[in-house]
Amino acid sequence: MGPPMRRFPDRSSRSWRRPAVVALAAAAATGQGLAQPAQPAQPQAGGGWQFGAVLDLAHTTRTLALGSRDQGLQLGHSDLTASGPLGTLFKAQLTATFETHDGKLERGIEEAWIETTRLPAGLQARAGRFASQIGYLNPQHPHADDFVERPLLYRGFFGGHWNDDGLRLNWTAPTPFYLMFGAEAFRGKRLVEGVASPARTPGVATLVVKTGADLNRSHSWQLGLAHIRSRREAAVEEHEEGEEGEEGAGGHDHEHHHHGAQFTGRKTWMVDFTWKWAPGGNNRDQQVRAGFEAARITGLNRFATARDKHEANAITLVWRFRSDWEVGARADWLRVRMPHEDHFDNGLLRERALMLAWKPSHMQSLRLQYTAQRDAVGFENPAKRSVQLQYVLAFGAHGAHAY
Repeated sequence: MGPPMRRFPDRSSRSWRRPAVVALAAAAATGQGLAQPAQPAQPQAGGGWQFGAVLDLAHTTRTLALGSRDQGLQLGHSDLTASGPLGTLFKAQLTATFETHDGKLERGIEEAWIETTRLPAGLQARAGRFASQIGYLNPQHPHADDFVERPLLYRGFFGGHWNDDGLRLNWTAPTPFYLMFGAEAFRGKRLVEGVASPARTPGVATLVVKTGADLNRSHSWQLGLAHIRSRREAAVEEHEEGEEGEEGAGGHDHEHHHHGAQFTGRKTWMVDFTWKWAPGGNNRDQQVRAGFEAARITGLNRFATARDKHEANAITLVWRFRSDWEVGARADWLRVRMPHEDHFDNGLLRERALMLAWKPSHMQSLRLQYTAQRDAVGFENPAKRSVQLQYVLAFGAHGAHAY
């Protein structure tokens, strides 16, 4: 039996972001002199800064409705990351991503943030571009997921992985169990791109509560609740007038292949629950992970009534039955009201997925997944059956993900 696993982050695990990429580059250039006082145990050559890369390759037999993987062999969410301390008060991270879409290589900046490390009273702040901490999956990189594609909830409501430009402030309570309150303010363009009228800044705000505990050495759980308030009303037709200049009604962020959320609204409520079991706390040899996430969106646009809403949920179960083998199943569904100017059409999609993963080390994994979509209403060409083979290989340093 191995030692018990620490399951919940301490007060310094989350923080504050908002530098420009130029500021990060300048900080990195001076990082060697600044970093050593903060982490004197780090090797002198690196100055406390760490660098890593992840390669994500997948072959898909048929593209899924709302899917992010094209048919055939494609480069998935691959990245290059640099992270490290900035003196004794801050740390920073810069992540560049690479992926293929329609046969073209696309690149962008996924993360460029600075966060505090020594605020008092359990406070932490972060500024820059970073992934919102709503839900269970959104804070982590997609290549760290248990399945090749994220649930319909994330693909439909958050564009798969919602990262944006903004600010965050978290407070971790001094309780014997994990209890964290967080607030974020984002520009919102990377969630809702084309808008029906000039957008205001900040465009999106979130409030998050996360709590959890170890029941004993073998069992642990985490519960999250998030509320998202958007001031950006999505354009519903291509001819509808949008913002001038950098984005319009059908605009795209050309820096990165990103189409934002397919289904949006003024208010979003989201809940996630995760339970984990590992004999004696040793999750290396055996572990069961069960998760549930659900979301509801209201206030779809100016024409919507109280009965018009988007809903989605997902149930996931993954079993690590050996140190290098995992098997998992997921069931999720999406029910939406598709806006067309002043009226709405019903949309429904159900998805089931089975996966088998071989992980010879924590730096690589080979995953085979079978996915079936059914009961589709309002979605063109759903994949009745799709098989995906994914290979993920990590190089160098790559930070551990939260619980």
